[in-house]
Amino acid sequence: MTLNRVPENDSIARQRSSHDDTNKTSQLALAKHDGNSSTKSVNSMGDSDNDDMRLKRQVGLFSGVTLIVGTMIGSGIFVSAGSLLANAGSPGLCLVLWAACGLYSLLGALSYCEIGTLIPKSGGEYIYFLEAFGKMHKFFGPILAFIFAWVTVFLINPSSVAILSLSFAKYFISPILTAIHFCPDVYLSYVIDRLLATICIGLITFVNCYSVSAATRVQNIFTVGKLTAIAIIIGGGLYYLGLGYTENLEIGFEGSASSFGQIATAFYGGLWAYSGWNNLNFITEELKDPYRNLPLAIIIAIPLTTICYVLINVSYLTVLTPEQIISSDVVAVDWGNAVLGSASFLIPLGVVVSVIGTTNGTLFAAGRVSHVVGREGQSPDFLSYIHIEKKTPVAPTLLTVNMSIIQLLTIQTERRLFPIKSLLGMLMIIPGDIGTLIDFFGFAISIFYCAAMVALVVMRFTKKDEHRPIKVPIIIPIIVMVVSAILVVAPIVAAPQVQYFYVLLFILAGLIFYVPFVYYKKRVPGMGEIYLVIMTHRWLQHFPALGFE
Repeated sequence: MTLNRVPENDSIARQRSSHDDTNKTSQLALAKHDGNSSTKSVNSMGDSDNDDMRLKRQVGLFSGVTLIVGTMIGSGIFVSAGSLLANAGSPGLCLVLWAACGLYSLLGALSYCEIGTLIPKSGGEYIYFLEAFGKMHKFFGPILAFIFAWVTVFLINPSSVAILSLSFAKYFISPILTAIHFCPDVYLSYVIDRLLATICIGLITFVNCYSVSAATRVQNIFTVGKLTAIAIIIGGGLYYLGLGYTENLEIGFEGSASSFGQIATAFYGGLWAYSGWNNLNFITEELKDPYRNLPLAIIIAIPLTTICYVLINVSYLTVLTPEQIISSDVVAVDWGNAVLGSASFLIPLGVVVSVIGTTNGTLFAAGRVSHVVGREGQSPDFLSYIHIEKKTPVAPTLLTVNMSIIQLLTIQTERRLFPIKSLLGMLMIIPGDIGTLIDFFGFAISIFYCAAMVALVVMRFTKKDEHRPIKVPIIIPIIVMVVSAILVVAPIVAAPQVQYFYVLLFILAGLIFYVPFVYYKKRVPGMGEIYLVIMTHRWLQHFPALGFE
């Protein structure tokens, strides 16, 4: 591995994989590295003071746990609680599905521990698909990795950030409007929600561009805050349970859904709530001692989150009827109004804290995916640049933010409200309610979870002589693979909906870009040069929101 010293007055540095040295046109001093491909040197890489051109290992065990917990526990338990209960059909099956989603996530995460320590690179599924299938065929080998990047960068991550920021806006403004007895009309509510959501995204973007340590510090603080709010809900629910409020729980499994399609759709709500269990795999190159901290963080975080989710739903059901939970857009707030009285403001405050932490963790991981895709040569070069002093991937983070804001404008909370259409919205052609986007997310992510398990099994044969610090029983990835495949197929067979077709259409649309820009390596003339001129302009070097000094 060869590293070139970059002059101190350069503002950005580019990291590219060692196999791609075709682009020599940039006039900036750039540095290359191989993405930490050697498992033997993984702990030493990024620790040298002379190694200025790579992302630094600044994330320890506690920050790793808070990144997983803080990203998983966000709006999902508040937004999709009613959706999952509605599809489950009964309180008993609802609680079973929450626990089953936790077990599914744990098994998937353990499998990711094996892949993440076998291939100690950032990028998550993208880099795993590239390593597992990339060399099998010149054209078809890298396609799956590119499709994952395409869907993740332009759909999944922006959708997640958009939904989370909109949830923040609703929980933030709802108690304020109630306190001042003001009920805005549909259009004004739309504007207020989008304005607050955009402000939320902007502030989190500033933190993530400014400093990795600042982003992890924010994550730590907000995760502690959200766990405090969750403890209040669980404690209140257990108190009422002790008083004998068990009427709703005694319904048990009466009226449970019986079709695989309906259960799979209910599972999607759980997948949204548990999304984020694989976030550490996106930042492996920034994780201290990944062989120890990656599995340990997962073993601590996912069971903790599962326990919290099950107990929160028990708490909801001790106070609210299933019908109230299903019809409510703010379940936690309704619970707080019923239980806490004058202290009910603590619940919206706790939800706001929770959603901010989740948005921060999601954006933190999302920027690393785009960065690795750029480094591997499957996206524009400027996405591989990092700030030379802050060691933050500014350009990839801003790309995710821009896509999130565009998606934010396409999300509707009322179907009668006209959407502000955008290019991305027209490409996706998705109905804009949050529940639909959650189903969209669950369907898409299940495809890639299944493919990741296939990659693990394939590498058991293609990389059988490689050192594996962690090796799970083969039955674990097979179980996750089968369950993921069922989650993809069952809804289409049992209850086909148009959004599943849109997912597949969006995936196939990525091939339009793969053929010219990845396979034939065509470039858009002047794109890189324009970006470099902007990013090296003197006034921008001192603009703190982008992390330049």
